Amino acid sequence: MIRIGLLVAAGIVLVIGLLLATGISPAMAGSELIAGAFGSPRAISGSLRETTPLLFAGLAVFLALRAGLFNIGAEGQLVVGAAATAAVALKFPGPIGIVLGMVAGMVAGALWAWPAGAIRAYRNGHEVITTIMLNRVAVLATDWLVGSQGPLRDPTTGGTTTAVLPRHSRLPDLLGPPLSVSSGLLLGLILAGGLWWWLGRTVAGYELRAAGANPTAARFAGVEPQRVMVRAMLSSGALAGLGGAVQVLAFEGRFYQGFSPGYGFDALGVALLAAGNALWTIPAALLFGALSQGGTRLGISGVPKEITGVILGVVILIAGALRYRRVRTVA
Repeated sequence: MIRIGLLVAAGIVLVIGLLLATGISPAMAGSELIAGAFGSPRAISGSLRETTPLLFAGLAVFLALRAGLFNIGAEGQLVVGAAATAAVALKFPGPIGIVLGMVAGMVAGALWAWPAGAIRAYRNGHEVITTIMLNRVAVLATDWLVGSQGPLRDPTTGGTTTAVLPRHSRLPDLLGPPLSVSSGLLLGLILAGGLWWWLGRTVAGYELRAAGANPTAARFAGVEPQRVMVRAMLSSGALAGLGGAVQVLAFEGRFYQGFSPGYGFDALGVALLAAGNALWTIPAALLFGALSQGGTRLGISGVPKEITGVILGVVILIAGALRYRRVRTVA
């Protein structure tokens, strides 16, 4: 506990030291960060918008972690899910397009995650390596789809983007201006609660946790760790792909090159902060979303926006240390 306290203190000192070194008042930076994240209905709407994809991707990484897998590929799974959703929703306008688009996003994300799960389960190839490689392939492939010669590119625009979805082909907001809350966020909250219940109250959830905690012991208990690993990675990819689908249907209304600013990578911190409880992905995603939104105001105020990246890095470092401590305690 003392080590964790020292780590937290060191992180705070590091951030304050960086601010002072650049001639910026830590108090001013803190107030601007909070105001940018929660200072107005528009700021709160922005924070909730940033929270939504982080929640889906965070749940994806969290589920894999509970199965003993480190899914670094949520970024690629989210991107391919978003591209698939845009393609299907444009083909089938209206509510049916919304449903089919979300299904397409989940299927695309799951299929993109499947090779990493299968290689890990049956060839013992580490999923960190395979998912990192798949991330790069996902970005290149989806960028080509909306590139100058890509089949999904809207020829009526000069940009590398699909056509924009009509309003009736997008997820509705639960609240209107000035405070906008998307129904996509509600879906994420429901999924977090459902995942918490499933992991703790079902046989399949128990098998996943058992395989993640100790594959050898799980095998003696009648659980097949390899099959659980593959199913977990498929489900993880589906959640990340659904996050991409919601981002298209609720916020962006299209797919374009550079679609994700790194939601899948920030999701690693969200999952680590969740500390083994799916419900904790909600405040963790909100924290990361608020820091991202507040960082925009920091940049306008003359504070380097990279400071928020440092803060996020410190948070992830502390979360990782906490997880390492729990693992050692259990061992």
